[in-house]
Amino acid sequence: MSISRGLSPSPTATVVRTGQRASRRMIPLGIALTAISALVLFGGIAMTAGLGDGGPNPKGIGGIVIGLFMGFISVGSLIAAWSSRHSSVSIDDTGLWVSNGKAQNVIPWQSLAGVGLHWSKVGKRGGVKVYSIELCPNTPIDRDDPVLWPLVRDEEPLHPTLPRLRYRVPVPAGSRVALVTAIQQQVPQLWLGETEREVGYMGVPDRKGHRERTRGGSSR
Repeated sequence: MSISRGLSPSPTATVVRTGQRASRRMIPLGIALTAISALVLFGGIAMTAGLGDGGPNPKGIGGIVIGLFMGFISVGSLIAAWSSRHSSVSIDDTGLWVSNGKAQNVIPWQSLAGVGLHWSKVGKRGGVKVYSIELCPNTPIDRDDPVLWPLVRDEEPLHPTLPRLRYRVPVPAGSRVALVTAIQQQVPQLWLGETEREVGYMGVPDRKGHRERTRGGSSR
């Protein structure tokens, strides 16, 4: 997949801000968890050093370890949420554009064999659903593309004629209708329909494989 250096979506493209809702939810949570981890860390240090009325207590080391671990996770989550707050997806006659807030690339329609909408319920009651646009390529893809590689998933094909590798683009529930409508207007012949999936189907990027490939490994 070629990188669209210097190019951008059409002014008339359908644009969905995919990072705003998640960042509004995750940034306050990240701040709260960071504050809690700082308190746990400080408490562990104070206990170990014997600050206050009590003497030094080696049990405080446990608090230090827990505080550092919580801090690492919470700060990492906070940074990720902040950096993705400007991410978006755009649809025009060229293809589906993905922006991570820092860079963007396009998945051209001509490189695809099919596009569909997948969703699953969250939790036992199923009151909340998550959605994703699934894009099945008909040409080799670059799993090390800096913008698109986090979207690549390796799963059973949607149809025997389709490849295992595909792009999975999570989309906000409230924006799925606009995205589906825009895709169907551009490439109705590629539309594969809507499919319910198992809980937790979204998966995660192949970070280990990505690191191996970018180091020149043989995991392609």
